[in-house]
Amino acid sequence: MNSDTDSKPDTLALTYAAWLTRLWLAVRAIQTGVEKFAGKVSSEQVVNIDGAPNDYDLTASSAEKAYSLSNYHGVPAALYEKFAGEPLIPGFFLKFYDMILGPALLILGFAILLGIASRTALFLLGALYVSLTWGLILLGEPGNAGVAWLAAHMILIVFALQLSRHNKLCLLKKW
Repeated sequence: MNSDTDSKPDTLALTYAAWLTRLWLAVRAIQTGVEKFAGKVSSEQVVNIDGAPNDYDLTASSAEKAYSLSNYHGVPAALYEKFAGEPLIPGFFLKFYDMILGPALLILGFAILLGIASRTALFLLGALYVSLTWGLILLGEPGNAGVAWLAAHMILIVFALQLSRHNKLCLLKKW
């Protein structure tokens, strides 16, 4: 074994690790932001019997997932009501947070994916996850599974920040 090569870090592996971490965090943020625009579209259709509409007014209901601006909820409705009752969250702040959460996830996700000021974008995504963690703590989530889940995201963000010097293909690399 050559001691010179053993002491040098494998820069290609570190670059790949930076890219994979960046990709995972970006995809996670982007898809979470997109899901804020998801909703259900329901429809009813007449049931056919032997290929013809039935005479009994039988219908079948179906619901499909659809995305639109009208479906947007940054904070899901059930959680919004719980947060509205929290004395530590002012009403104006909850309305603002509900409005910006989806777009913030999309903007940060695309910034990380494209390498636009990725260190700053990673930091801001981490701050956003801290705010989500705070909300889950306020709700007293049983078992704290969501808090642990967000902690795993924070570990990935810290790892990505540690790998930032190996993060090639970045715009505004200084930031």
